[in-house]
Amino acid sequence: MTFSPQTDDDPQHDRDHGYRSRPGSQPPAVPPRGPGVPGQGRADEPEGPPDHGHGGHGHSHAHGPAAPVSRHLRKVIAAVLVPFAAAVLAGLFVLWPGGSTAQDRTGVGFDRQTQQGRVTALARIDCKEVNASQVPPTGDTSTAEGREAVDAQTGQCRRATIEVTTGPESGRTFVEIVQPGAPRQLEQGQEVVVAYAPDAPRDLQYSVTDVNRKLPVALLAGLFAVAVIVVGRMRGLTALIALAVSFAVLTMFILPAILQGSNPLVVAVVGASAIMLIALYMCHGFSARTSVAVLGTLISLLLIGVLGSLFIDWAFLSGNTDDNTGLIHGLYPDIDMSGLLLAGVIIGSLGVLDDVTVTQTSAVWELHQADPAMGPRALYRSAIRIGRDHIASVVNTLVLAYAGAALPLLLLFSIAQSSVGTVANSELVAEEIVRTLVGSIGLVASVPVTTVLAALVVSADRPGTSAGGTDAGSGRRGRGRRRKP
Repeated sequence: MTFSPQTDDDPQHDRDHGYRSRPGSQPPAVPPRGPGVPGQGRADEPEGPPDHGHGGHGHSHAHGPAAPVSRHLRKVIAAVLVPFAAAVLAGLFVLWPGGSTAQDRTGVGFDRQTQQGRVTALARIDCKEVNASQVPPTGDTSTAEGREAVDAQTGQCRRATIEVTTGPESGRTFVEIVQPGAPRQLEQGQEVVVAYAPDAPRDLQYSVTDVNRKLPVALLAGLFAVAVIVVGRMRGLTALIALAVSFAVLTMFILPAILQGSNPLVVAVVGASAIMLIALYMCHGFSARTSVAVLGTLISLLLIGVLGSLFIDWAFLSGNTDDNTGLIHGLYPDIDMSGLLLAGVIIGSLGVLDDVTVTQTSAVWELHQADPAMGPRALYRSAIRIGRDHIASVVNTLVLAYAGAALPLLLLFSIAQSSVGTVANSELVAEEIVRTLVGSIGLVASVPVTTVLAALVVSADRPGTSAGGTDAGSGRRGRGRRRKP
């Protein structure tokens, strides 16, 4: 249903919503009501809900928010979004990764060949027997190394027999010794991930690197999908499809393009823009309201990109701070690691920005539908109050999310009794601080930006030039009739 704002000279609108006197205006003429008139009661009886009949639109708030559909607004929005969408498509075409040869595996870290395995047998064994060749412990248990050395000599270890269940050597078995203080303990029948080193001696070619968590993760993902569909219904299904498409863009375009040597920042901007267009329009439909949310998200992403680039360079953040980034830099030395850090900031901020911009746009549309007489200034003031509540909760969410991810690192600094200034100055923490604050600034800016855009667009609608060509006056004439009994 297309919402058409009512004008002040509409008698039916005044009867439906209550007449509000204005200087110089007269109450609308209402036909006398009395007995004997078909379809009318006594003058002292309250009037029932108007029967809109089949000839008019019927002004009702029960059909949900409706986006402006005037030709004027569609032309203005298309003039901005069509070139943007064309630029995104061109970027995808130019930067799309080709069929480059695969990188030779180094056998280090994540870059190892892996197969699946299963624990077939466990036996307790004296640790001293399997660690006889090691240097005897000093007996000093005041350090972690000393305690581990003592445990290795005096504790009870477990000898696990592992069977390889996938690959060309399926059925082969090997032995893994599990120390008593090892963080990963094995159980009988447990599924594990084993690393394969073809150049190592035969007895050392296989080793356990992790446990197999595919079943619980897949079950949890299934529960998530069911919950989203049950609660969100068709909208939830489209959201899941958009999530799958976003993941496909990430794995099929963004990551391979970066590995091929394309600028990580450019790839992230193009990929994030594609994800934004697909996710928003797929989840919320092709409407002016969704287009305003897209514009608000785009402006906020540009602000995040500018601020991120400025402060990452100013703070001399290299982006190479741990074993994983060091391995990436070693395998692909041409990748700009600081640009990769900025790309992560942009992609990480996109999901929260979508939430805020869609919420603010919907708030403005709902307020306009509830009171079509509100101008852009009043709409902005009302919607920004909703946005302030949203800002307070979302910014706190971002900070806690990053703090939770870096909790082990923060715990190490706490153990070392480092000052707040020392902790914040370290590159590991400074990266998270810059990531959090840049994303939060873009998030905060998205609220007033999107609210202003939505208020201007919804107030500038021209219902007389709607796509359906229905004149506002003809709609009023249709609503003025009453169905005869």
